[in-house]
Amino acid sequence: MTWSPDGSRTPDGLSLVLAQAVVSAVDAVGGYAGSVYLRSRTPGLLLMAVLAGLPGPLLRPWWRMHVNRPFPVAEAYRSNRPVYLGDAEEAMRRFPQLMAGLPFPFGSLYAPVSDGTTPVGVLVVLRYATRGVPVGGADRRRMGAVAARLGTDIAAQDGPALWDGAPLPVRLPTGTARPLRVGHFEWDTGTGAVTADDDTHEILGLRPTDAPALSMETLTARLLPEDLYGLWTLGSRASRSAEPHVRRMRLWGPGGRPLLLELSGHGEHDGRAGRLSCVLFDRGAGPVVPDAADRIPRGLLSHDRLGRITYANREAEELLGHRGAELTGRLLGEALPWLADPAYEDHRRAALFSDDPVYFLARHTPTQWLSVAMFPGRDGVTISLSPEGEPGRTPESRTTPGEELGSPADRSTVLYRPVALAIALTEAVTARQVSAVVTEELLPAFGGRQLAIYLQNEGRLYLAWEAGFPRGFLDRFDGVGLDTHIPGVETLTTGRPLFFESMEQLGEAYPGIPMDTSVGARAFLPLIASGRPVGSCILGFDQPRGFSPEERTVLTALAGLIAQALQRAQRYDTEAALARGLQDALLPHRLPVVDQVDTVGRYLSGTQDIEIGGDWYDVIETGSGLALVIGDVQGHGVAAAATMGQIRSAVRAFALIGHAPQEIMSATNRLLIGLDPGQFASCCYVLLDPVTGATLAVRAGHPQPVLRHADGRTEVLDLPGGVVLGVDPEASYPVTELQLGPGAVLALFTDGLVEKAGTDIDEGIERLRSTLAAVGHMPLADSADQIIGQARQAEDRPDDIALLMAARRAPTP
Repeated sequence: MTWSPDGSRTPDGLSLVLAQAVVSAVDAVGGYAGSVYLRSRTPGLLLMAVLAGLPGPLLRPWWRMHVNRPFPVAEAYRSNRPVYLGDAEEAMRRFPQLMAGLPFPFGSLYAPVSDGTTPVGVLVVLRYATRGVPVGGADRRRMGAVAARLGTDIAAQDGPALWDGAPLPVRLPTGTARPLRVGHFEWDTGTGAVTADDDTHEILGLRPTDAPALSMETLTARLLPEDLYGLWTLGSRASRSAEPHVRRMRLWGPGGRPLLLELSGHGEHDGRAGRLSCVLFDRGAGPVVPDAADRIPRGLLSHDRLGRITYANREAEELLGHRGAELTGRLLGEALPWLADPAYEDHRRAALFSDDPVYFLARHTPTQWLSVAMFPGRDGVTISLSPEGEPGRTPESRTTPGEELGSPADRSTVLYRPVALAIALTEAVTARQVSAVVTEELLPAFGGRQLAIYLQNEGRLYLAWEAGFPRGFLDRFDGVGLDTHIPGVETLTTGRPLFFESMEQLGEAYPGIPMDTSVGARAFLPLIASGRPVGSCILGFDQPRGFSPEERTVLTALAGLIAQALQRAQRYDTEAALARGLQDALLPHRLPVVDQVDTVGRYLSGTQDIEIGGDWYDVIETGSGLALVIGDVQGHGVAAAATMGQIRSAVRAFALIGHAPQEIMSATNRLLIGLDPGQFASCCYVLLDPVTGATLAVRAGHPQPVLRHADGRTEVLDLPGGVVLGVDPEASYPVTELQLGPGAVLALFTDGLVEKAGTDIDEGIERLRSTLAAVGHMPLADSADQIIGQARQAEDRPDDIALLMAARRAPTP
């Protein structure tokens, strides 16, 4: 935009080119809004330069777009290929991040713009969804043609096509209306000269002049910026047309009066820009036929696609406390700030992006709620308003609009918390993990300070988690029956959430209920999953606050997510308890005491997967010596524990009846294949003669043992072995002969001890060897504790750990 010496405004060349391209593209493919993104002075950052057909503030989160983001604008720019999205389903499949922020059924087209050699931006058109029908070839060609023409026009501009600042608003051409006053003027698009009659001057708020001509800048000096750009764009398009051209556009005159402009002409003639005949219709201060709308017992309010109010009937004037003249011509956010609250931004966007009606409740005053219905159209939105009782069971609110959130996060962030919480809940396994996620994600989002979760069991509610309440305060509610008259019980038995904006309201609704020292609000949410009662969730706030309809809806939806996660966690906890009990029963409680050999075993659960593993160890006294066994069943849970128990029993049975080590491994392998549990296992079997130290070892896909000699020298054994058990019925398992001298220590372990994400397993084995060498001649139990203690310090242990150590005593002098 440039400024003339007399103060009038004239669009600069680039702005006019962009505005004209957007209007042309929207018209070409039947859209209702459009924009152009251009490169900025920041490398990799696109800025929205022009926006037509939508209020700029509602699109503020999308003004800036980095070229690496997973959005269609960035994709079109990066790839230099157009992106066409027919409806929300296609957009969700290809660009879920776009639909997370704009979850409405609409179609969109994105065409890259190039100045001939270099991408400079993206042309965007929004239109109503085609409901499963892809964008047609004709629309693709039209969109591409406009983008190509825009690139050519940009290349003809002086200097680089860079944008810096907010997008320029542009009004799109629209339909007609019945005129009340008519003005005429002629516009020479080549020189910019205008010849206007007195009616035109009066309609535009100018003093009539005897001068035969004046400039277009002077004539339009009192128009709004978006109208100015739209008018210049319409005039430029008409002047370039070789065919007769007639177009109409709505404008806002001085004082907020709606006007209608009609332009007609032949455009260029003999190589010169043409003259346009223009007719300006003044529709007056209000609609021509308001009587019918005034008879409807609802408030009716309309605004155009840029958010300026065009009409309000008598009922709306009474509900809103404003005369129609005070509303028309003003932006919705300025005239009705309560309706422009961020809590309702998604609803307003939905009415502008989609052709489906939108319904919601809005708080007009601290004591008045209105039922709002928005009916979208290509030229604007009509809003129906009617009084509504306060939602839910909350007593009369004492807060004012805009103050009820009380959260450090803004309202738009709160409305998207279900996504973040749902993602976090998928990673929570136990009930305590679920409760911790709720504490970390839910409380900060709504500014809460206290949380309590009660779980239902056999007709009573038991406290499962608390945070922020005074110590011992909630104990009196632990184990209460479902017939107790308190809000935590009532929300579960009725299935309705309860919201209290202050402790006084809570006391009025439940006289005599114990109160803590807090003076804030409370929300009681039912935890119900698949129709089954799970428990109750209580949120506490330090200060009194209201709960908007959106917050109530979000909190109720979150309660459903929490209930499902807790139900899943309860099932898991039951299975985990069964598996732990089974594992505890299968692992040896004590190892046999043998002359000349000390043994010690340790077991450490992983930190990532809370389910138990299939690791095990055993020490068996056989007729041929002392058998040291360690193994690891693939997988986790009850199935792995059961398979582990079967293998351990099989190895013990084969060992006690006198089978040789290689026979024990082969027989166990065939048994596991015959059981067909769908799992395999690794195993290492060592048969030690306590008197002589002669040792036989056999290995089935298991990590190599580590041996420390009496002189402190430590080595990783190199035992040949066969494949893991449960894979090949013909597998063979070679035996290795060793000699354990007095004072030698043998360490058998599962891979959880030496595996670490991002590092080679050899590094873990070397670390174990160094630790075993460093412990020297300390007692065997202390050595095992030190090795396990080092593993316990790791925060990230993906697998369980089993460790079995045996030391041959040195002879007594």
